[in-house]
Amino acid sequence: MTQRDRQRIAAGLTERLSYAEIARRLDRPTSTISREIARNGGPGGYRPERAHRAAERRARRGTPVPSPGLPGGRAVGVEDGVIEMAVRMGLPKMMARVFIGLLLSEDGRLTAAGLARRLQVSPASVSMAVGYLIQQGLIRRERDQRGRRDVYVIDDDTWYHSVMTGARQTLEAAEAARKAAEAFGPDTVVGRRMARGGMFLERISLDLLESTERWRGLLS
Repeated sequence: MTQRDRQRIAAGLTERLSYAEIARRLDRPTSTISREIARNGGPGGYRPERAHRAAERRARRGTPVPSPGLPGGRAVGVEDGVIEMAVRMGLPKMMARVFIGLLLSEDGRLTAAGLARRLQVSPASVSMAVGYLIQQGLIRRERDQRGRRDVYVIDDDTWYHSVMTGARQTLEAAEAARKAAEAFGPDTVVGRRMARGGMFLERISLDLLESTERWRGLLS
């Protein structure tokens, strides 16, 4: 990608164009544009000159060493595929990259600086992402042994806490729908609609909470 391409990306972000539209104008795959922006500060922090210098430094360093157990370039392809899956499931792109970066790391533990180096993004982007992931119960924060730095951790219990967090949020949505139904009145069209929606959300969230507890042992 040329410096001119990166300037056009920055111009497209300023115009609030979608990644797909920027990609179309540059005749590039949308995934190329999204990775370029994500690894260089995200849509709010993308700077074409800085991005170009970073690309030149990567080129001078040469091809990264493949991850253990995955021959050749398969590691990169696998990681990109898992990130895309996480995005389709609802995670914002940067949050997905940080989550999968931790998930595929050797021991599931990285500092903010380690994540920034691994993903080649700004520390600010990592900070925003980990805050979101902690709130969603997908990762947790610990202090290192010296108590000086935060370490972000993902382990087998992450799946349990993530599902439980989602189920509880759905249960809260069910309660909000129930209150809305009461406010509009059970004899109104809106009231009946909200009551049915609330009942549905309540049932599936309670089932999910019960099922998650029942099968938690599979993670041990």
